Amino acid sequence: MLAGFSAYVMPIIFLLVIGYALIKKIDIFDAFLVGAKEGLKSLFSILPALVGLMTAISLFRASGALEFLTLALAPLSKPLGIPAEIMPLALLRPVSGSGSLAIVSDILQSAGPDSMVGRIASVVMGSTETTFYTLAVYYGAVKIKNSRHTVPAALCADLTGLLAGTWICYLFFR
Repeated sequence: MLAGFSAYVMPIIFLLVIGYALIKKIDIFDAFLVGAKEGLKSLFSILPALVGLMTAISLFRASGALEFLTLALAPLSKPLGIPAEIMPLALLRPVSGSGSLAIVSDILQSAGPDSMVGRIASVVMGSTETTFYTLAVYYGAVKIKNSRHTVPAALCADLTGLLAGTWICYLFFR
C-alpha cells in the first residue's frame, strides 16, 4: 500500500500548488519564469566554484594523492579501528558525493554488503556530508567569501560521523 501511495505524492503536490495558485489568482506561468530566471542566476554565480571543485577532485584521484594519503594515515586509522578500505571513502566524502559513492560501490562489490567493511562504508556514507561541495553551493549562492569556522566545524562533524559510524558497526555487528 505504501508503494502505491508514493506514486501519487508528486501529482498530489503538483495539483495542490496549482489549486493554491488558482485560489490566490497567481499567474502560474509568470511565477515559473521568475523562479527559473532566479535559478539560472544562482547557477551562474556558483558555477566557477563547482567547476574548480570537480577539477580538483579529478586531479586528486588521478595523481595518486588519494592512495598516498590512505597509506600515510594507516598508522593512525588502524588503532582507531577504521579498516584500510574505508580510508579512501573518509578522505573523499567531504569533497565529492559521486566520488565517494563510487568508492562505496567498489567496497560493496569487493567485500559484500553484509561484510563488516561494507556495513561500515554504508553507515559512514550516510553519517557524513560532502562538506566542500555543500559550502561551494550554498555559500556561493549567497556570495559569502569568508566561511570562518564553518569548514573546521563541518570537518569535525565528518570525523565524528566516521568514528561513530565505525564504532557503532563494531558494537552492533560483531
